[in-house]
Amino acid sequence: MSAVNVPTPSPEPFTQAREAMIESQLKPCGIVSPAVVSAFYAVPREEFVLPERRLLAYIDAPQPLVDGRELYAPLTLGRLLEKAQPEKTGRALVVGAGNGYTAAVLSHLVAETIALEENPALASRARELLSGYDNVEIVEGPLADGWPTGAPYDLLVMDGAIARELPVALVRQLKDGGHAVAVIVGEDGVGRAAIGRRAGESLRLLPFAEAPAAVLPSFERVHVFQF
Repeated sequence: MSAVNVPTPSPEPFTQAREAMIESQLKPCGIVSPAVVSAFYAVPREEFVLPERRLLAYIDAPQPLVDGRELYAPLTLGRLLEKAQPEKTGRALVVGAGNGYTAAVLSHLVAETIALEENPALASRARELLSGYDNVEIVEGPLADGWPTGAPYDLLVMDGAIARELPVALVRQLKDGGHAVAVIVGEDGVGRAAIGRRAGESLRLLPFAEAPAAVLPSFERVHVFQF
């Protein structure tokens, strides 16, 4: 019996869906920086979602990966990057890089991106998907430790939510004056996109918009027992 050749889906519907995402989700909510918009257009999000969800790649919602991990919803990532305004000559650290989508978008916005992941399966997939991205390096290690080898960074992007303060180890890997962006999940359970700037040894993340996201491993809220 001869093998059945399954035709490869045309990229045209995905291109149209990407354009619709930008025009109907991002721009109406203030994501208007030409550089950020162009970066979103350049990256085929359908390649980074689970195979069975390719047709849902551009909906305004987080995308499940494995082990409870997610891709940010397009609008959430858009808000973070619009607020951060990455410098074209800068270096960025992505913490909790998943399978590499955020790093792929950042590759069009900064000179160099270090993408840190501690889940071996996700890191392997990220290397596969980003094999053609010359200015992105995938590294593996505990997320809370960051990647001091590549420090200092101009920008820190938490590629998932946090429910506690950023560890000092991460803050110290930013340049003084460098920015960090993340989704913070408050005690009310609501995720909010936030940005902070390192000033000396301190960095305070200031929320500016609601944003749904799954909390990254090692960044869950620490519950203190009280009598």
